[in-house]
Amino acid sequence: MTVLDWLGLSLFFLCWLAYEPLLRLLAKRSGSLNDDMLTVRHAWMTAMTRREVRLLDSQLLGHSINSGSFFASSNLLLIAGVASVLFGGDQALQGFSAVGAEDVPLPLLEAKLGLVLLCLARGLLDFIWSIRQMNYALAMIGAAPEITTEADRDAFGQATADVLNPALGAFSQGVRGYYFALAAAAWLFGPLWLCAGVVSAFTLLVWRQSGSPAARAIRMARRLIEVDRQRSK
Repeated sequence: MTVLDWLGLSLFFLCWLAYEPLLRLLAKRSGSLNDDMLTVRHAWMTAMTRREVRLLDSQLLGHSINSGSFFASSNLLLIAGVASVLFGGDQALQGFSAVGAEDVPLPLLEAKLGLVLLCLARGLLDFIWSIRQMNYALAMIGAAPEITTEADRDAFGQATADVLNPALGAFSQGVRGYYFALAAAAWLFGPLWLCAGVVSAFTLLVWRQSGSPAARAIRMARRLIEVDRQRSK
């Protein structure tokens, strides 16, 4: 590996590991989409406790479970494809390197494919854990008792949200794995492409969390929910 390869790889892991701390910092300063969604989901689960028929809530969560299953299945297919090249022997690697990737020694090509495989494998584990937790949340929705006091409704809504939020947080981490897998795949064309891919993926993810139209709209919804909650107290 050249110095540029090591620099690009260091930048990759720096951005990958620094993303979550940066989100927490953004949440404290100006808010982030993931942090705002914690409040939105708490409001959703509290509203769920007021409904006699909770079919809508279970259908909405079922849609999320289906989405997680789709991404997990797609991720597994991608892992199988990359693994078939990585562990297919020298002939498979040489055939892959002939399709346009940077001409490098086979051990370095294995390292590049291994990085892509690592991102995809981490994403698959996140999707699996997300689906498990969403099923737990679905069970809590189905088991929600008839509650009469507002304090108990808020407490049960918070308890259900405390299961749902990590589930959908893991789903977001799994989707994020695709971004970093694409950045890792750019390394196949050279270290400069890796650096460009990492910076592009990291910048896009941060923008979508803080400055995208969806982030701004959800931030406004969170403020309205918090104002309504203060009025009801």
